[in-house]
Amino acid sequence: MGLLGDLAKEISSKNAGNFAVTFDVEFRDTPSYQHVLDSGVLSVENIAGVLGISVDEIIGVSPFRPGLAVKIAVRRHHSSGDVGETDVFGVQQYAPLLGLEIPD
Repeated sequence: MGLLGDLAKEISSKNAGNFAVTFDVEFRDTPSYQHVLDSGVLSVENIAGVLGISVDEIIGVSPFRPGLAVKIAVRRHHSSGDVGETDVFGVQQYAPLLGLEIPD
């Protein structure tokens, strides 16, 4: 069993407008990319659990094979820059994905 943070080349997050954050998971090679996709751990249900949000807050999980990447989009609890927002640019949100366990 490995961790997504070990298998991915890069995991990042950023604003996708005022009301959403996107996560980009990029892989070094096709076998790693395909292994993670085939494992099913990037399902909407698993991503919601890891991020501590409801399934309804996930806008989409989109694999992009030409870039060996997966984009995940989620709704923000507070709009960017609003009172109560703790990460205006959305760049600190990816950390929970690093520890996502990927079965062998």
